[in-house]
Amino acid sequence: MRRKRVLPLAALLLCTPALAGTAPAVAAPQTAPAGPLRILLTNDDGYNAPGIRKAFERLTAAGHDVTIVAPLTNQSGTGTKMMSAPTIAVKHPEPKVWAVDGTPGDSVAFGLAEVFAGDAPDLVVSGTNFGPNVAGLATHSGTVGGAVAGLEHGVPAIALSTGGVTAPDPVTTVNAMGPTLDFAVKLIDRLRTRARSGPLLPKGVGLNVNHPVVGADGKGTAAGVSSTFQDPQTLLEPDFTDAGDGTWKMTVKVDLRPAAKGGDIEAVTADRIAVSPMNADWNTGPVDQALTSALIAGLRP
Repeated sequence: MRRKRVLPLAALLLCTPALAGTAPAVAAPQTAPAGPLRILLTNDDGYNAPGIRKAFERLTAAGHDVTIVAPLTNQSGTGTKMMSAPTIAVKHPEPKVWAVDGTPGDSVAFGLAEVFAGDAPDLVVSGTNFGPNVAGLATHSGTVGGAVAGLEHGVPAIALSTGGVTAPDPVTTVNAMGPTLDFAVKLIDRLRTRARSGPLLPKGVGLNVNHPVVGADGKGTAAGVSSTFQDPQTLLEPDFTDAGDGTWKMTVKVDLRPAAKGGDIEAVTADRIAVSPMNADWNTGPVDQALTSALIAGLRP
């Protein structure tokens, strides 16, 4: 039996400059390599979830050097939460796989500080997530949070999600992960081609990619690719019922309003892949939008 590795909170603080008062423990590569990329692969569904395992297989088959550093258990909805406990348990169940008993942010922090110590990966890929991360869902998404953790440390990052705006069906969503990852490989190839001897993405800018579920079996081809922004609507609305004993029952409903023109909801509901720019400080603007437009020009699902 493999022993768990337990790290004190200080190990994570070392790679969190805002709290430690020091520069990041890792730095992003200045240029994209000519050959395959070294990828830190994370998610919020857990290190053994179908999406991340399919991503590992597909990205590895494309020639990339992929290492999974992801949560031990499902961490959906944890957003950008980091340093979730004073110590964290870390398992190394198989080669190229690390399972961190914490959030996606904890996982990426550990991966950059320990697994890739002193030699940062070329790219952080988070996902593919089971279900969408559009509109307000992206703000609270652990998948997006994992990508943001990479951006905070200067490493280019992509968040991948598979699903429409309704509750995901297990079979069709898992099936749609195949087309999602086929597109992800093409997108990464495009990044490398455009980078030439420069960085994969401008400093601090990442991509939030949402792939629709197309066809009755989920294996259909998307209608196209759109450069989008995060639709401003919240999408999910909680409701609370007083049980009378000091507890409240919470239910959540989807409150889908008319989609913003050019937003991620509009694209996904039209069976198009939505590619939205994102920054670790949540600020995006015309420059970032122009970047994604140029990046996906002529790119097909």
